Amino acid sequence: MSETSAPFVKICGLKTPRDVAAAVLAGADAVGFVFAPGSPRTVDAAAARALAREVPPQVLTVGVFRGQPVEEVRRFAEESGVRGVQLHGEEGPGDFAALRAGGWTLLRATSRHARRCGEYGEDLLLIDAPDPGSGKPWNWGSAEFTAPRGRWLLAGGLTPGTVREALLATRAWGVDVSSGVESERGVKSPELIRAFVEAARAGDAVQ
Repeated sequence: MSETSAPFVKICGLKTPRDVAAAVLAGADAVGFVFAPGSPRTVDAAAARALAREVPPQVLTVGVFRGQPVEEVRRFAEESGVRGVQLHGEEGPGDFAALRAGGWTLLRATSRHARRCGEYGEDLLLIDAPDPGSGKPWNWGSAEFTAPRGRWLLAGGLTPGTVREALLATRAWGVDVSSGVESERGVKSPELIRAFVEAARAGDAVQ
């Protein structure tokens, strides 16, 4: 868990001022803007910059990239003004090292098992489902799932109805959600965002 012992919650794939307002009001710790092409949640740098202006400083703004060249990542991150960069592909330690000088909080997203956060030089590790963006979760209750060490977020198929079970089963430091808080593909629901954050933080903190 985080220093406050409450799960870190990231709401990803935001596209509208309503999305951002809902996530901030619900108490999210981070919001994600997708710059990777081919997603129904993709926004351009100018749109993300306008949205990021509405985010208070205590909430981390994250640009999400997938398999894009480091120079493109750097350009989008600078133009959008995000304070975090999430790489979700086959990027290696050299890519993270190349971005370190930019001062961004670096997130590494992977669909493979990882031993610990920081192996590639990342600040936060995100464990996604084997089929990212599908809404299909890991079988986190099985013996095949091994939780990494350090600051890591569980993603993939989480919903307001499953996030608490997932946290209890995995002891994840935090969670990341996108499709699980949508009323239809690519369209966020303020009610589901609020319900997700409330469910993640319900009861005693997971230790």
